[in-house]
Amino acid sequence: MADQYAQFREGDGLLEIPAIRWDEPPEGPVLVLLDQTRLPAEEVELVCTDAPALVEAIRTLAVRGAPLLGIAGAYGVALAAVRGFDVDDAARALAGARPTAVNLAVGVRRAQTAYRAALSGGGDQRRAAGAALEAARALHREDAAASARMAEHGLALLDELLPGGGHRILTHCNTGALVSGGEGTAFAVALAAHRAGQLRRLWVDETRPLLQGARLTAYEAARNGMAYTLLTDNAAGSLFAAGEVDAVLIGADRIAADGSVANKVGSYPLAVLARYHHVPFIVVAPVTTVDPDTPDGASIEVEQRPGHEVTEVTAPQVAGVEAGGGIPVAPLGTQAYNPAFDVTPPELVTAIVTEEGAVSPVTAEALAELCDRSRQVTI
Repeated sequence: MADQYAQFREGDGLLEIPAIRWDEPPEGPVLVLLDQTRLPAEEVELVCTDAPALVEAIRTLAVRGAPLLGIAGAYGVALAAVRGFDVDDAARALAGARPTAVNLAVGVRRAQTAYRAALSGGGDQRRAAGAALEAARALHREDAAASARMAEHGLALLDELLPGGGHRILTHCNTGALVSGGEGTAFAVALAAHRAGQLRRLWVDETRPLLQGARLTAYEAARNGMAYTLLTDNAAGSLFAAGEVDAVLIGADRIAADGSVANKVGSYPLAVLARYHHVPFIVVAPVTTVDPDTPDGASIEVEQRPGHEVTEVTAPQVAGVEAGGGIPVAPLGTQAYNPAFDVTPPELVTAIVTEEGAVSPVTAEALAELCDRSRQVTI
C-alpha cells in the first residue's frame, strides 16, 4: 500500500490512486474504487465484480459525490454487460441506490442507452457491452474536462464579485478530486484561486454527521498546500459575524428546473447566513446535475439515512475496527433525524457555475437556456 500521504501527484492535485478506475485482470473485468470510508486513515481499493457490489459501495459512501456517482453508474452498467449479467436489472438497482443524486441515474441511462442501441443495430452481446463501456469512459473524460471549465468560470466569477483577490472561501462537504473525473466542482474553483495566488483562506466545514469535510476536504486541501482551517458546522455563523467569509462555494447533488439546489445537509443554513451577511453564495456543478424533470425544490426526493450515523460517532474504517461500529453519544433507543441533503431555494443562490458558464440571477428561464446550449454543444 502506498504511503497514506502520497495520494496526490505532486503539484497537479490529481489522485495517484484514482477515485474510480476500470481494470481487466485475468479473472475478468472489475470496477475498482478508492474506498472513501477509510480516508484519511488509509488508502484501500475496493474491487467490485458486479452491480450489487457497486450498489452497496454507493449506499455505504465508499464512492460518493454527484459527478463521480454518474461515472460509477455508467461503469456499473458496463460491468454487468461485460460479465453477462442482466443489464436492465443492474441499471434499475444502480439508478435507485441514492435517490437524490441525479447524476447517478443520468450515467446509468447513458451506458444503458448505448448498450441497447448497439443491440438494436445488429451488434452481438460483446459489441453491445463494448458500447456501454465506451459510453462510461466517454462520460469519465467529459467530466474531467467539465471540471477544468467549471474551475475557470468559477474563478472568473470570484474575481468579478470580489476584485483584489485574497479570497476567504467557506465550503461544505467534499467537492474535490474524490467526487469527480477531474479536480472537482466547488473545490476545483478554490484550488484554481489557490494556484493563482488569490486564496487567502479555505474555511472547511466539518460536515456532520459523516465528516466529509474533516476527513476528505481537509485531506485534499492539505495535499495541495492550501491555507485551510477546519470548523464545526455550527461555528460558521460566528465566522460570518466576524466578517471572515468572502464567499461560500458548494456543490450540488440535484438542481431543480427552478434553480432549487439539493446539496449535503447544512448547505441551506449557510445560504441563509450568506444572504443576511451579504456574502455571495455560489453553487458549482456540471450541467448534468440540472434536472429539468424536477420542477422545484419541493419535488426533490431527499434521502434519509440511518439514525446510527447521528447517535454514534464512527471513526474512519481502519484495519481491526469492525465496519459500522461506533461509539454511542446518545441514550439507547434515541430516534434521529438524518436527512442526507437539504434544499436551498434559488432566491438564496447568487450564481450557479457550470462548465457552460455561470447563471446569475438564478431563474428557471436562465437554467433552461443554459441546458439547451449545452445540448447543442454536445450534439
